Amino acid sequence: MTSQERLTIATNEAPGAIGPYSQAVQIGNMLISSGQLGMNPAGEFPDTVEEQTQRSLLNVKAILESAGFSMNHVVKTTVFLQDMNDFQKVNEVYATFFAEPFPARSAVQVAKLPKGGLVEIEVIAVKA
Repeated sequence: MTSQERLTIATNEAPGAIGPYSQAVQIGNMLISSGQLGMNPAGEFPDTVEEQTQRSLLNVKAILESAGFSMNHVVKTTVFLQDMNDFQKVNEVYATFFAEPFPARSAVQVAKLPKGGLVEIEVIAVKA
């Protein structure tokens, strides 16, 4: 792939797009994911925010790995929370997926997430 070629990334190991977007796009050594809700590939949500956070990050991991990236390549994450009071619970699960040096991160509360999700996570990954 040339440094300017845009490649659409898709895997059955994560839920398919529920609209006109890609699971992720790779350009050169950079991959940008769409937000991953905490549902399994069949579109089912677990009950708790901890379980949804884990599932969201498993979806991210599956997308990264399908393109030859790993969680170690993640340099930036954005976490969207339906309720900021869940921040600590999300943080505890999030910490099990990343090691130092941790990626940069933003976490924001939103009015509503698609399909009634409790958390959605997107990433930017770069291979050095």
